[in-house]
Formats: sequence, C-alpha cells, structure tokens
Amino acid sequence: MKLGILGSGKIVKEILPVLEQVENIELVAIAARNEGKLEELVEEFNIGKYYIGIDDLLADPDIDTVYVALPNYLHYEAMDKAIAKGKDIICEKPFCGNLRESEDIFDRAFAKDLIVLEAASHRFIPNALAVRDELKKLGEIKIVSFNYSQYSSRYDKFKEGEITPVFDRSMNGGALMDINFYNVDYLSMLFERPKAVKYFPNMEKGIDTSGILYLDYGNFKAVAIGSKDSDASLVNTIQTDRGSIEITDSINSFSSFRIKESGKDVFREVNVNEPCHRMVYEFREFLEIISQRDMEKARELSKISLDTSWILTEARKFSAIDFPND
Repeated sequence: MKLGILGSGKIVKEILPVLEQVENIELVAIAARNEGKLEELVEEFNIGKYYIGIDDLLADPDIDTVYVALPNYLHYEAMDKAIAKGKDIICEKPFCGNLRESEDIFDRAFAKDLIVLEAASHRFIPNALAVRDELKKLGEIKIVSFNYSQYSSRYDKFKEGEITPVFDRSMNGGALMDINFYNVDYLSMLFERPKAVKYFPNMEKGIDTSGILYLDYGNFKAVAIGSKDSDASLVNTIQTDRGSIEITDSINSFSSFRIKESGKDVFREVNVNEPCHRMVYEFREFLEIISQRDMEKARELSKISLDTSWILTEARKFSAIDFPND
C-alpha cells in the first residue's frame, strides 16, 4: 500500500506511529492547509513529501490509497475527489454526514472496483469480535446499555464562544456524531439496523453537547449515551436472560470485558488482545483487504457503515438536528 494522508490533526498524530508498526505500508505523502504542522510531521515521521491542500496529493501517481482524516464535513468531498482519481480510500469515522452521501460514495467506488473502508477500530479489535461469539452462548438479549461520556476541553472553549469543529453544526459536529458514534457503530456491528430510533439531546447553541439514543430492536432494547459536556464511568453492558457482558472501558479501546452468568456472583475476565495499539488491528486488516482486492470483505464492512449512517441520520431527523448537506 502506497498511502497518502489527508489531514494533520489529532487522529493523524496518533496514527503515524501506528503505521510504522505495520509492514508493507509506505507513507508517500501528507496534505493539509497548515504548512507549519506539515513540516513538523514530515520531519518527525520521515514522510517523503507534503502538499498544501488535497488536490495535489490526490493527483500524485505514487499514491494508490488515501487516508481521509479531515474534519467530518470534508469527508464526502475528499472521497468524491479520490474516487475520480481512482484511489482506494480509508476514511475516518463518521463516514459521511448522512445516509445519502454514504450510499453515494460506496455505490460509485464499488462500481469502479475501488475499495472504501471506514476507520472504526472496534470492528477489528479481538476483544470486540470475541463478544459477538460469547453472545451466542448467553441466551436471548434483553437490554443493551452503552455510555461513553468524556468531558471535552473543547467544551470549555465552546462555552466561552470559541466554536471548534466538534461543536459546529455546519461542520457535521455534535456528541452524536463524535463520541456516541462508537456506541452506535458497535451496535450496528452486533445487531444491524433497529426497528426504531429516537434521540434525546442536550442542546446548546444549536448543537448536541450530549444525548441519549434509544434503539428498538423488537425483542430487545438498546440505549447509547454520548457526552462531551460531562463525565461518567465507562459502563457498557449487554444483558441476556442467562447472564451479562460488561465492557470495562470505551468501545473504541476495548481492552477487556467480563462475563457473568445469571445466579452467579463470579465474573469471568476475558482479554484476547495483543499488547499493541488499538489501531494496529484495523490497518493490518485494511492492508490485507486492499492488497488482495477483497471486495467481498469491503462490502461486508460497508454494510456496517451504512447501518450506522442510517441510525445517525434517523436520530438527527427525530431531534431536528439538520446538517448543511441534508
């Protein structure tokens, strides 16, 4: 894989050391608007070259795959241009602002035999996959409750009047799209689309700074809580008629989980992860899918992205949170 990165923000700084741990990924170039940041990253991580803006990077014939790590509202435009240039795509979460955009990107990319993948680390973490297998042994699911609440330093700036992209409605921001995404996407990975979606947000200055998402799957119910304006213990539970599973940290980290059978007070601790960064798993998988041109796997993963995009779109409709491209 000959990779080009679009963006220079927090997630890029996290992924660059990870890429050094995955063999056969050659980082060819990086592009962003801030030349000072680019110069620092190129020097620190020995990146071959950089571009100001995305168009020149997408035109680079040495690059076959682009990693889109731009603010949410720029994902669709960047992927649209990448498809036109015949590049495979890895896009940070959330994939697009709404279901229509997500469907359009996947349809056009697959029609050209291009691979498009959403970067959502929990889809590939061994512990997250092991939960899916354990659920088959635990009877009928009754209640699912996920809570990812983490007070954001950007919330302080938001209250003072400085609006960063995560709290900007015009940039597809908000707690639902940012922190609650992980809860929603893992629910999509485990259970696909629910029968009904309702979202009850706490709104400030036109954006959801926290909220409670209710999903009705018919024979069981799920609640996904995401907050950037308050803290809480990271408590994630899946309850069945024969026991329960507790995930003891955030969904996107998934460092362990534990299982308790009904009527017993003892938990069985489970950890099948390797001692590596959570993103190593997904980029190993991405490399395999792209190098082997595994369209079947790419389409399988796109189904999760589309289910998540559907839930997020329906949730915003219910709570009347509209984005510019809706």
